[in-house]
Amino acid sequence: MTDLLEIHQYDGVGYQPLVFSDGWQAALLNWEPLFDLAHAGEIERHNQTDEAFVLWRGRALIFVSDGERLQAEEMKTGAIYNVPRGVWHNLLASRDASWIIVENRGTHLEDTELRQMSGAEWAQLRPALPAWLEEGA
Repeated sequence: MTDLLEIHQYDGVGYQPLVFSDGWQAALLNWEPLFDLAHAGEIERHNQTDEAFVLWRGRALIFVSDGERLQAEEMKTGAIYNVPRGVWHNLLASRDASWIIVENRGTHLEDTELRQMSGAEWAQLRPALPAWLEEGA
């Protein structure tokens, strides 16, 4: 009986929402060049929803900013990292990285604001970069 269970996979590059319910969605996010240190610089926020990330493969660094302070955390596989609404954030990762994301439905279409990181944010991020990231893992 296939109507009792839905199975979703995504092996492409980047972000793909896969499961939709009344007010939320689950997506897979696979590595893309944006997550290389050489291409870093853009940061985003969502003003209407939290966004939860679960790293399930690879290595990753998640960083968040309120515009003045920046915090960076090397992600542990299987842990849930929740970015509250309104907090600027992005990821840096190894090329085999993949995340599960849970957020409000339509967030990527209707509630994503982008900007370039400031010099002050870069100055706070640089000392937090793990060696594997700087080596181009």
